[in-house]
Amino acid sequence: RSSDLPIAWKLIIGLALGGFLFFISWYASHGFIRYWNCLLMKNHEVIEQPINLERTAALMTNEAISFIERHKNTPFLLFFSFLHVHTPLVTTKKFIGTSKHGLYGDNVEELDFIVGKILGALEKEGLQNKTLTYFTSDHGGYLEARDGNAQLGGWNGIYKGGKGMGGYEGGIRVPGIFRWPGVLPANTVINEPTSLMDVYPTVVYLGGGTLPKDRVIDGRNLMPLLQGLVTHSEHEFMFHYCGLSLHAVRWHQAETGATWKAHYMTPVFHPFGAGACYGRRMCQCIGEHVIHHKPPLLFELSRDPREDTPLSPATEPQFTAVIKRIERAVEEHRRTLAPVPLQFSLSNNIWKPWLQPCCGTFPFCTCDRVDANAIL
Repeated sequence: RSSDLPIAWKLIIGLALGGFLFFISWYASHGFIRYWNCLLMKNHEVIEQPINLERTAALMTNEAISFIERHKNTPFLLFFSFLHVHTPLVTTKKFIGTSKHGLYGDNVEELDFIVGKILGALEKEGLQNKTLTYFTSDHGGYLEARDGNAQLGGWNGIYKGGKGMGGYEGGIRVPGIFRWPGVLPANTVINEPTSLMDVYPTVVYLGGGTLPKDRVIDGRNLMPLLQGLVTHSEHEFMFHYCGLSLHAVRWHQAETGATWKAHYMTPVFHPFGAGACYGRRMCQCIGEHVIHHKPPLLFELSRDPREDTPLSPATEPQFTAVIKRIERAVEEHRRTLAPVPLQFSLSNNIWKPWLQPCCGTFPFCTCDRVDANAIL
């Protein structure tokens, strides 16, 4: 014979279950991200969990300066990946209100300050004439990042598109500023296509190493171009991907000086004609979110850097020949590609508790082991 639980116990169990479900939903949406996934590591040790973004820039800057001091007597490679000027534009109080361009401008001011501190460390140690410094970004401005009418993700000038758009100039043109007194000519502007993939072969060359022979290396050593020993980039063709999809191809036709670009796919802007995907977080790379072009849209960037007016056989006598040459280059390029396992597969991305970095007692991962004296 079964019996019902008293109402009081039902109430207690119901409240306990509700509280448990609330905790799980809160931790999944907020606590999980903040306390488990937002952390700061030094070498292999978690030193701050959750991360305190207000002081992260100072900690990173001091660590970079300390690294330079520790390795000043030997060759070194320092890679510094700024939090700036990525959203959410974390800016310390010292720089709030220092620019005429809102929070984004304030963030740029702090970025400039950090660059100055690192360059100052090189000069203090007498390394400025022995060190190649390269300042760049990984993509164009994030157009969809807005707060009302305030633009939080930067501005791409005359160029169409932005972050997440694999073909348009606004998404792939980035600053490239080099500094090496006594080695590179000062006050020089080089209007030649280069790639972030060029960093690897350039560093290997400067370090006296040799590139591996068992694979295709897409990057090129930049030193001859930077030193003025050659006038043209070694990149005849550049292939612009959005995720796994080839969206556009650039052909630098050295004999004529023309820079052709063929778009095989372009994003569907939202709302239509807006120039970005404001109705979404970011433009997508595939499916219904892109337009396929056959024949591809063709632009000549030296005449139309805004990519406003696609060429056609009626407006460009070389249209057919240029498209055929680009398509041959695409075929040659694809023959060099080797399939690899997807790093972002479900099995690779599903949360694995035994791999979770934790500096406390799991699941209560929280700590602050930062040296207060290490903060600027």
